[in-house]
Amino acid sequence: MTTQTIDSKLPAPDVICEVHGQVGLLTLNRPQALNALSLAMIRTLMQQLLVWQDDTSVKAVAIRGMGKTGPFGVFCAGGDIRYFHQVALQDSSELDVYFAEEYRLNHLIHNYPKPYIAFMDGVVLGGGMGISQGAQVRVVTERTKMAMPETNIGLFPDVGGGYFLSRCPGHVGEWLALTGENMGVGDALEFGLADTCFNSAKLASAWQALGSIRFDRSNASDAIEQWTTMFSIATPAALTRATGLIDHYFSMSTVPDIVRALEADASPWAQHTAATLRRRSPLMLHVTLAQIRRARDLALADDLRMAYDLMHHCFKPVHLGRTTQQSEAVEGIRALAIDKDFAPQWQPSRLEDVPEAMVAPFFVSPWSPEEHPLRDLT
Repeated sequence: MTTQTIDSKLPAPDVICEVHGQVGLLTLNRPQALNALSLAMIRTLMQQLLVWQDDTSVKAVAIRGMGKTGPFGVFCAGGDIRYFHQVALQDSSELDVYFAEEYRLNHLIHNYPKPYIAFMDGVVLGGGMGISQGAQVRVVTERTKMAMPETNIGLFPDVGGGYFLSRCPGHVGEWLALTGENMGVGDALEFGLADTCFNSAKLASAWQALGSIRFDRSNASDAIEQWTTMFSIATPAALTRATGLIDHYFSMSTVPDIVRALEADASPWAQHTAATLRRRSPLMLHVTLAQIRRARDLALADDLRMAYDLMHHCFKPVHLGRTTQQSEAVEGIRALAIDKDFAPQWQPSRLEDVPEAMVAPFFVSPWSPEEHPLRDLT
């Protein structure tokens, strides 16, 4: 095994990079922040993946998260939203840099030329989905809690979320994107957002076994498939029993139509779902519904370019006559993670008061195709 040289007198790196046998191993190592992705972590992941991409001795790559008591238990809680808030208040262009580099990383993972295995154990939110959904093997466990909860902080499902959520069965993508509901292992497998289930007690053994795979006797994908078969267990049943209801309500034309129809349904699921949507940013619910439906017809690269435009508008809402400090994103993060009063003051405050004239400009790129910061993604 080869590893990073780590001085015991220095803090451990936020991403640990190792090679065990013929497999490159990545461990997100920021457990105190639930492995939320900093710009430095994104750069480390990108740099290491590019190195291993060209290293003929490395046949596959795997990624996991470090929990507070050791490996696994937490994968990645997404982007570092406290950092987003701090930089946004400084009115810095650093967020544009962050998202450009994060989306390039997402694109690389989806197009990685070697098997990439994501151990999606524990919390997998937002940016954690971005570095796992492009994997050839997406491993979940009975502890997996997966979601794209961005509308809760005045944002939208980015990191390729438009692409992979819109490809869920029926209108599940709209439901997940708008509500930010958590999925367990059964739901993730049923919705096509995971590939196999391992018992969490066997994760350490599965990780260790990667280093013993002999790739010289078969191609890499076949070797990984054999390894997967060794550790896969029976798929738990999906917890979501409302797939028919999801398709019925979330196929409706507008967010107000969806919510009014849910509120007219006395069932506990419909009432819970309607109440959840009423707490989200009304403006960003409208934007998110349009995003998911547009993304169904987009390739990944085009979806990431759209997401970059949307994110730019979210933090620089000049088209709304607002400053960065007045953005839905800054207000949502303040309420959830800074002041923790959980009482965001959304503008507008009601779903019914969001006109199309506020939504449409989000989808107008500030850049021409030739000048777009992600123009080279294919």
